[in-house]
Amino acid sequence: MDLPFGTAVDAGLCNGCTLCVTACPADIFTMVGDVARTTGRQDRCIHCDHCAAICPTGAVTVAAVSDEALVLATVDTPDPQPEVPSPAALVRLMRKRRSCRMYRDKPVDRAVLEDLVRIGITAPTGTNSQTWTFTLLPTRQAMLRFGELAVRFFRQLNFVARLGPARLASRLIAGDALGKYYRENYERVVEALEDWDRTGRDLLFHGATAGIFIGAAPGGTTPREDALLAAQNIVLAAEAMGLGTCLVGFAVEAMANDPRIKREIGIPPDERIYAVIAVGHPKAPWKRPAGRRAVTPRYWEG
Repeated sequence: MDLPFGTAVDAGLCNGCTLCVTACPADIFTMVGDVARTTGRQDRCIHCDHCAAICPTGAVTVAAVSDEALVLATVDTPDPQPEVPSPAALVRLMRKRRSCRMYRDKPVDRAVLEDLVRIGITAPTGTNSQTWTFTLLPTRQAMLRFGELAVRFFRQLNFVARLGPARLASRLIAGDALGKYYRENYERVVEALEDWDRTGRDLLFHGATAGIFIGAAPGGTTPREDALLAAQNIVLAAEAMGLGTCLVGFAVEAMANDPRIKREIGIPPDERIYAVIAVGHPKAPWKRPAGRRAVTPRYWEG
């Protein structure tokens, strides 16, 4: 990462508690007498800000990070260390969230979209790489234009998937990816394309008036996981704001397989999109939480 190395300890404020030494995952602190100091290994710093967050006197600063990146415009968060919500409140929010596929024709304020991104980046990343990227589609017009690009891709994919020799070749060299698509999704996509042509019905975003595309630039250790963790933060925050969301896997696949789409919407070629979130104002509230299939966890005790 091209970030400044500037983690420092103010010796006049340090009380010698050693918490920064203990909290640092990169071991860049040491004690010199009763005062914490940084070692000569600052190149190992991952800029996680744990040291500054745990310091009781504010003696530690990390130049590569800024609290301003997390300041929200549409949500009042005056307390830098807010009260943690109860587990029950958090679970209620998680259970309340559903994938929304019916939206009102009402735009989502751009400031809200930007706040959702700021909320997204509070998620963890592998080795704190923070290589994620966020592309906002703030209007229904932009969403429809992206839909046209995705429709173009799926028309071409369906044309190839109909061909038996192409599916055979895919089985031999690509793990049967094309055959699996043909068996599991082809008919459904055919119907969606016919609906698009006949009525303009949007079965990709279902009328959502905005979208958030989460990707990653090169250099991250776990880019897919990073993007999906940010997506989870975003959809939960959107739910708390009264917005509806839906993760759209078909849009992710279109962008992964047709580089023209990324080029059209200004995403660099070396950047990959891992999550596409449709965002909008739902037409009606849900009356009860979503059910789930029962699961049985597996234990291993060594």
